Amino acid sequence: MPVIALYVCSHSVMSSLAMAQDCFRMANQQAGHTLFVLKKVSDNGLPVILHDGQINIDGTLDSALDADLLLIPAIGSQVQTVINHNSLLLTWLAQHTNKPLASICSAAFLLAAAGVLNGYQATTHWALAEQFKHHFPQVNLEITQLMTHDRLRFCSGGAQAGMDLCLYLIKLYGGDWLARQVANVLVMDYGRGLQTRFVPRLPTLQHQDLAIARLQRWLEQHYAQPIFLDDMAQQLHCSPRTLMRRFKEATQLTPHDYLQRVRISAAESLLAQGQYSIEQIALQVGYENRAAFAKLFKQLTGENPAAYRRLRQSHTEMSSL
Repeated sequence: MPVIALYVCSHSVMSSLAMAQDCFRMANQQAGHTLFVLKKVSDNGLPVILHDGQINIDGTLDSALDADLLLIPAIGSQVQTVINHNSLLLTWLAQHTNKPLASICSAAFLLAAAGVLNGYQATTHWALAEQFKHHFPQVNLEITQLMTHDRLRFCSGGAQAGMDLCLYLIKLYGGDWLARQVANVLVMDYGRGLQTRFVPRLPTLQHQDLAIARLQRWLEQHYAQPIFLDDMAQQLHCSPRTLMRRFKEATQLTPHDYLQRVRISAAESLLAQGQYSIEQIALQVGYENRAAFAKLFKQLTGENPAAYRRLRQSHTEMSSL
């Protein structure tokens, strides 16, 4: 029976740890016997105090040597602080590179800091992608993926993607049927696609340029119409060149890119409703060419319109059960 060692430190996210435990315990319940053995480890084997309470520990890191997998739950967004406080873990990881290792969300930073992801595919939360790529260029970051499996390394994206990872591990050790059973009991989509569909299409209105904010709202109301740069510049009573500069400073996007994202966001909503054909949706959001629409949709979401529709309809059907 597989032994899963869960590494706990003072920065571990309680919900991430609990989610992993729930998934494997549910797998045992659905299997009708103890398939997975869970044990919590810390760097010194002592109980760990988290914000939400104290976690009892079953052993030190060295006790994880007998485990089939060391899984590190999410550690929050202050990744450098966590790295600095877990030097014993980094040393242990570097000394045991032949060990199967897994991370949930931001915990990929700990694996990467130990050098055990160099040359491997990995993923983490989409909001941490640039920071990860900057610090660990030797890691093949696949940020579009909810989870990755490359030889002895397993990584997952944002916090809830940890469940995708656990379901994958359940499938690996217990079979596809068991993984699907666990997903059904937990009311979780099985095989949820790419992480890119969770990335916000549009930037937040946290900038100080009120005129640009008004233009953004105008675009969100008139996106289905043919809109050109001159049209947008007229809304601000400025030149197209000035508009380009101010819009990029405020949103980090060009006006054209912003408009495309507004249109694709609208298309996502229409696809999820399932009332219109893809050709009709393309026209409703401002595209006369279905092929051009489909190409842009996939660039921004990671999936083609038809696949996106199937996935959303499947999710709706499961939610109604």
